[in-house]
Amino acid sequence: MEWSGEGVILSVRPHGESSGIVELLTPDRGRHAGLVRGARGKRLRGELQPGNQVRATWKARLSEHLGLFQTELAAASGAALLEDRLALSGLNAACALAVSVLPEREPHGAVYDALRLLLEHLPDREVWPALMVKFEAGLLADLGYGLDLRKCAATGAMDDLVWVSPNTGRAVSGAAGEPYRDKMLGLPPFLMGAQAAVAPGDVEAGFRLTAWFLERRILWPADRQLPRARETMIERLRGEGLL
Repeated sequence: MEWSGEGVILSVRPHGESSGIVELLTPDRGRHAGLVRGARGKRLRGELQPGNQVRATWKARLSEHLGLFQTELAAASGAALLEDRLALSGLNAACALAVSVLPEREPHGAVYDALRLLLEHLPDREVWPALMVKFEAGLLADLGYGLDLRKCAATGAMDDLVWVSPNTGRAVSGAAGEPYRDKMLGLPPFLMGAQAAVAPGDVEAGFRLTAWFLERRILWPADRQLPRARETMIERLRGEGLL
């Protein structure tokens, strides 16, 4: 068995004295792992960083085997962020979340494209936090648990959408949701349109919204939690006044 293609490195776990198990996110084969011999050696250690984009060839005797990766660096997107603690926290959170929620070897081309877009914008702290919220919402949608933000679940109205029902994941208008506002999740406008401005508090509301559904629909049923890297990212964004 053999295939070749591009991918973004999600994680590298030590294996033996010098090798590593590398997980890639690929456009056609989803989250895919393989053994890289010498991954912890001086030559490959800098190349095999989360967020880096590589060209990879995977080989195994049988398709169900772990297999071996051979990689060639295509773009050092992750390594370029090592001096930016805030951007690095976003990178680590995105990669850790992809590892936590995506099934192995199941194609999710939209998630791959969204991760690439996020990587491109991580140097811009005014842009990437909202993109990260959209990345998480995209994960939900691609896994079959997308939020329905088209119209009010109660009235059918398509304006004044300010809440999301925690039970259904559907939008609710301000008027219809007012009696239940203490139970509702806030809906930041930027999640409904690319042109919507991001106001103070919107990113935090977005992360609260996506966390609610990521936990209850994907992670908790599998006895998993949101990755610690996501908490670190939010703590750093709060410290920088970017929530």
